[in-house]
Amino acid sequence: MSFRLRVLALVALVAVTATAATAWLVLRQASQQITESATADQNITSLITDKLRGYGMRHGTWEGVTRVVEQLHQQTGQRIRLITEGGEVLVDTDHLQGRGAREVTGPPISVNPRPTLDLPETEAPLGVVHEIAAQIGHYRQGVHYAACLTRMGVEVVMTDGPYGVPHYPTSTADSPHCVATPSSHVQRADQETVSACVGPEASPRVFRSPAPERPRADEPADGELFTRCLRQAFSQRVAEFAPQTLEVYVGARDEAAAPPLAVGPVLLATGLVAVLAIAGSLLVSRRVLRPIEALTSASRRLGAGDLTERVPVVGQDELAVLARSFNRMADSLQRGEERQRRLIADVAHELRTPLANVRGYLEALKDGVVDPGPALFASLHEEAVLQQRIVDDLQDLALAEAGALVYHHSVVDLAELLETCRIAHQAVADAAGVLLLASAAGPTLVNADPDRLRQVLGNLVTNALRATAAGSVTLTATQAGAQAAITVADTGTGITPEHLPYVFDRFWRADAARGRSTGGSGLGLAIVRQIVADHGGTVSVASELGVGTTFEIRLPLLPQLR
Repeated sequence: MSFRLRVLALVALVAVTATAATAWLVLRQASQQITESATADQNITSLITDKLRGYGMRHGTWEGVTRVVEQLHQQTGQRIRLITEGGEVLVDTDHLQGRGAREVTGPPISVNPRPTLDLPETEAPLGVVHEIAAQIGHYRQGVHYAACLTRMGVEVVMTDGPYGVPHYPTSTADSPHCVATPSSHVQRADQETVSACVGPEASPRVFRSPAPERPRADEPADGELFTRCLRQAFSQRVAEFAPQTLEVYVGARDEAAAPPLAVGPVLLATGLVAVLAIAGSLLVSRRVLRPIEALTSASRRLGAGDLTERVPVVGQDELAVLARSFNRMADSLQRGEERQRRLIADVAHELRTPLANVRGYLEALKDGVVDPGPALFASLHEEAVLQQRIVDDLQDLALAEAGALVYHHSVVDLAELLETCRIAHQAVADAAGVLLLASAAGPTLVNADPDRLRQVLGNLVTNALRATAAGSVTLTATQAGAQAAITVADTGTGITPEHLPYVFDRFWRADAARGRSTGGSGLGLAIVRQIVADHGGTVSVASELGVGTTFEIRLPLLPQLR
């Protein structure tokens, strides 16, 4: 991953983490407190109403409920206020504590201790009517009995009866005067109220939902009407003697609000986020500034002339790429400096000998030591030609390396080029007793400057003829895939393996003495390599000492010949 992406990822991570952590913590804590508060309020309210409803249903009266309210207040810590259907305050914990009643909060909660009739599906309504009327009587008698026991302070026993109507087992031994039998007039009223749900004929019917032609969704079936009527009749008769419904208020308006949001975890999260942001910033600054400081220091020393200065390279990001580029620049400067020094030394060495010769002869002529003659003038002319060749070669090489050497490309047949080169050097080869051969495997066409290619081959053939005292020099041209291969092979002295890597260097010559007998300026092979490279090709050499040397040039073929 690049350095830029890592910085962006780190900053985004810090920002997202900080925002998410803070938001999550605040929302979680707020939601938890709200949920806990709402759950606690709901649980407390349910506890209070369940206790009160259970007391009213069990005891059949609200007498003595004050003790239960006090227990609930101590258990929940809530202010509890009970009001009857008529608006009478039955119990208020504020009054029990000797304080004025505070303003209530929220709507009241209804506590109805009366049983709800639970009717099963049936097809015999008259039997159900009689049974419900009997249950009303049993419940009236039981509620009276339970209320009486409550006033006497005796424990009340309640069991589940049919149709959801509680039963209160009576015992004349415990309280004989609490047992009372309802009058026949009351029993007839119960029977008449319930029987009115069947109809005036009071005959058995099956209450099933008929199938009218166009049923209405808001019109209940006969069975539903019957059930609703029975429940209304039951509630009407029970309401005359059962404990009345109470309205319960829990809490007061001026009670303490919900606990405030805890700031400790929020501060802790903020501190952690700040530490993370600081650590990330330090990491980024350290990762960025350390390589930049190293580059700055190295560039100063490089500018001061220390071309051996390099910077360490770590990673694959932009800073590492910059460090590699700096090192490559330093390497290039160092190599250029070394080449310049070698060039100056080599030029000075190459020009020193011919200039010394010319100076010596001129001083001898001046002093009259030697007589001017044709041999002396021929020697001086040879020295001037050698200097001119060195200067011309240096100029060609400088232009080629600077990319300023002019090329005139055209289609060149290498077979013709080799034959032309052979003819041009045939006289020199014959004089040296060397067999010069040229061959090509058919037409081999390349896009090149013919004059520069003749210059390349001329340098190679000249070197081969100098290195071959007796033997042969062979020029060949073949096709190798998408390239044309030109070889110049001789059977001369060869080059030692330790010298082979330096044959294309400037002013390098196989003759370590660099004498005039070997000829050459030492720049020919460097010019060859540069011209071939400008044509998009390569040149290589293979040699064996005492066997001979082979130079191979590879150039791109014309596209239609590939």
